[in-house]
Amino acid sequence: MNKLMHAAGAALAAALLVTAVAAQETAISGEIRKIDENAGKVTLKHGPAKSLGMEEGMTMVYRVKDPAMLKQVKVGDRVKFEAEIADGGYVVTKLQKQK
Repeated sequence: MNKLMHAAGAALAAALLVTAVAAQETAISGEIRKIDENAGKVTLKHGPAKSLGMEEGMTMVYRVKDPAMLKQVKVGDRVKFEAEIADGGYVVTKLQKQK
């Protein structure tokens, strides 16, 4: 029973590590350049976004999945964000201000 508990604990730890690494790979570092709350859009200057197939950094406009995210940031803030391709464009799904 004790060996089974150790094996289960090790499997859980491995799964959490894989999840954490995957989350880091999808997170993109950027800076808020413009916020358009009425349109639900944000302009971000960011580094490479490999999760979106972008090997180079750039500045571009993204729609946001939840417009409430825009109330948590201001122009000039450094952020980490995740985005996906949806409805023919890029959509920010997570947005977190960096300290």
